[in-house]
Amino acid sequence: MTTADADPVAIFADARGMHQAALTQWAAGDVRDAAEKAWCATLRATEALLLARTGEAPQTSTAAGRRLRAAAEGDPSLHALRNGYLERQVVLHGECFYHEYCEPIVAERLIRETADYIQEAERLSVPA
Repeated sequence: MTTADADPVAIFADARGMHQAALTQWAAGDVRDAAEKAWCATLRATEALLLARTGEAPQTSTAAGRRLRAAAEGDPSLHALRNGYLERQVVLHGECFYHEYCEPIVAERLIRETADYIQEAERLSVPA
């Protein structure tokens, strides 16, 4: 994605769509795919937040994580979001998707709470 083509509103909409897809996969019993779709929704919401705040979209999940950490160091209102990003990256993306180790109760909570993550990222996309 190039900065010129990037639109935070469209990216947040994509994040919500990915979250809905995660819920659909969860309901179908595909925990691994649901976890990855929830991670993707988290990443997209984070990309939108960073684009809205800085005018630049991160190109990788690693860059998004680094930039979110740096933003949280300067703005304490982003600390909880940063923690949620890291938890989803480790649990949903790393453990569940890549290593096929999914704790159903934890995975379901993180998948469902991704809606809250997206909503909070959207709310914080304009600095106070």
